[in-house]
Amino acid sequence: MSDHRQIASDFSSPQTVEIVDITYRQLDYWTRTGLVRSTAQAAVGSGSRRRYSYKDLLELKLIKRLLDEGIALQRVREVFDYLRDELGEDVASADLVINGNKSLLVRTDEQILDALRQGQGALYLRMEGLIEEVEAAVRELPVEEDGPVDTSQPVTGVSAAQTGS
Repeated sequence: MSDHRQIASDFSSPQTVEIVDITYRQLDYWTRTGLVRSTAQAAVGSGSRRRYSYKDLLELKLIKRLLDEGIALQRVREVFDYLRDELGEDVASADLVINGNKSLLVRTDEQILDALRQGQGALYLRMEGLIEEVEAAVRELPVEEDGPVDTSQPVTGVSAAQTGS
């Protein structure tokens, strides 16, 4: 897997919605109900804005993929409880196989084959694919205008969203 920690450190809600391809309403609901957290900056009080880390983006992309595959939101919550229990904070460190009511983490081809052999209707989610999708979406982001522009540095064509500055 690629090292997903080298991309930007945080993303605004509008950027997050664009990268993950969800609605703001979905993002807000999933955050308010605790399915995901805005770990880069939580909203505290009226007028504050959430900022999402790259890890948050991967979790959101996985949630979207599970929902797109027809898995109910309550089941997605159960899968994420399992992932967090097994992997802690780094949900993207292993691939996921969902077989009926069972969720399995797999890291090797052998484990994948064993997991898929156990059930006809198993769903295999390759985290590397999700990481690639998120990285591609981040590279396509326009520069976000948050504050004053620093004109003392030459423009290199790399956006602040890509460098994390």
